[in-house]
Amino acid sequence: MLHAPGPQVDDHMAVDVALSVLIGARVQHLLLQDEDGRCTGLVTRAQLAAHRGGSWFSDRTRLRDIPLDRGPFTASTAALGEAEAAMRIRILNVSPVVDEHGYALGVLALIP
Repeated sequence: MLHAPGPQVDDHMAVDVALSVLIGARVQHLLLQDEDGRCTGLVTRAQLAAHRGGSWFSDRTRLRDIPLDRGPFTASTAALGEAEAAMRIRILNVSPVVDEHGYALGVLALIP
């Protein structure tokens, strides 16, 4: 199922600020973008909470500094069956859908 992209934040945002954005927006994931607005990744609430609780964490830790899904993302021209198969192989429940220039158009979510 394709959903609107939802909140998009810069990948240099601090992890604790991003977690606050997730909670405030009442969403389960954020799309990350670079300085040009292109999609650079997707991070979930669970990933942020896990990293925030780590012993290495500091308030200076940025989203770009933590391991998360950085692609490849689902192309807007991909067939739905192929996109679903790729997500299942990579064990993803959600994947950004991007245009030919790398801008997020939406998020593809697997229905359990």
